[in-house]
Amino acid sequence: MTAVRDAIGDVLTTGSRAAGPVPVMTIMRQVERGVSVSTLDRVTREVAPDDANFVFRIIPKATLSRRRKAHALHDTAKAMLSQEEGGRVARVAEVWAAALDVWGSAEAARAFLFRRHPLLGGERPMDVVLANEFGRPVVLDILGGLKHGTAV
Repeated sequence: MTAVRDAIGDVLTTGSRAAGPVPVMTIMRQVERGVSVSTLDRVTREVAPDDANFVFRIIPKATLSRRRKAHALHDTAKAMLSQEEGGRVARVAEVWAAALDVWGSAEAARAFLFRRHPLLGGERPMDVVLANEFGRPVVLDILGGLKHGTAV
């Protein structure tokens, strides 16, 4: 799980991994301080590069527009995502990192995350992750089962 945590840290923090693994508290503090619009853009480009509307599943369009305007005006406080929005970004980043770890390629990870899964009642894993905070561990359990060869 350290590789997954490092991948989340790479996405959410601006620090270099050369200093070693990113402590989970660093990730948590980054979300508390606020995740930047540029981090949101980076995550959504990685996870769903062909879906321009995916970002609006994490943050409403009008709110994102306000954040982008504040960012352009260098109003850092208003440009940062709320803790709730940043938490959604962190959930997506964590599941994305885990899917990459299991599947080994971005294409295969996307195929898993955006394809309906029988253990999720026919829902897509990414939909379950974005629905609320309880979806993340369910999807991570499925990915863990895949990684370690248990039935899923």
